[in-house]
Amino acid sequence: MAKKDPTDLTVEERLKTLYLMQTALSAIDEKKALRGELPLEVEDLEAEIEGLTTRIERIENEIGEFERAISQKKGEIIEAQANVDRYKGQLDIVRNNREYDTLYKEIEFQTLEIELCNKKIHEAENRIAEKQEELAQAKEQYDEKKEDLDLKRGELDEIIEETRTEEERLREKVHDYEAKIEPRLLTSFKRIRKNARNGLGIVYVQRDACGGCFNKIPPQRQLDIKMHKKVIVCEYCGRILIDPELAGVKADKPVSDDKKTRKRSTTTRKTASSKKTTDANDMD
Repeated sequence: MAKKDPTDLTVEERLKTLYLMQTALSAIDEKKALRGELPLEVEDLEAEIEGLTTRIERIENEIGEFERAISQKKGEIIEAQANVDRYKGQLDIVRNNREYDTLYKEIEFQTLEIELCNKKIHEAENRIAEKQEELAQAKEQYDEKKEDLDLKRGELDEIIEETRTEEERLREKVHDYEAKIEPRLLTSFKRIRKNARNGLGIVYVQRDACGGCFNKIPPQRQLDIKMHKKVIVCEYCGRILIDPELAGVKADKPVSDDKKTRKRSTTTRKTASSKKTTDANDMD
């Protein structure tokens, strides 16, 4: 049997198909709602862990740089100490005061270099101690966040697994419905649904009002909706409107004006009768 072209569907069939698709989409939304804030919490934790990982790597690199600087300064100390020892040995064989002064100044310079290197090493060691403390805190935070992430992700995976089969079935139904609707109407429906706070793109008339925004619908417009001759949208919220009967929903009938009038008349008669009885009793 040849597949019916979407453009060949009557307005009534299009509205019916749209409403069935909305029902399936709402069921999918309910499944997603079961997950609550878990997906966002998982994303936030993943972002925090990524930031902590970057921070830990940076701290470790800084510690490595300080350690390399210490190693370099220790090498410079060894070299400077060797120069000091060599210059001190030469002091014993100097031939004049000028050579002695030159050697003595070199010994002083190398001694100052050793002191400066030791100072740099001490500063670097202090910085390493600070960085190691910072690293320990970052790793502790990382472990806590990782534990929270594993817990939240486990909960989320469990919920997704429980609803996966039903969601897949609903998505297949939605896909089948989409194939039956003309592209322009489908695009409009998706746009309306995206902008709607509760995700409803098509709603049925309830108590003479729009089922989405609950604003009153004029009688003539309600008659047009019942005729199923054209797609009608709510003039307030823009949602597509469908007759409850077509949607397969039993409509709630509002209390008619005649009933209200009769009820008020009955109440008035009862009140008048009670008043007459009271007046008669007073006369007695």
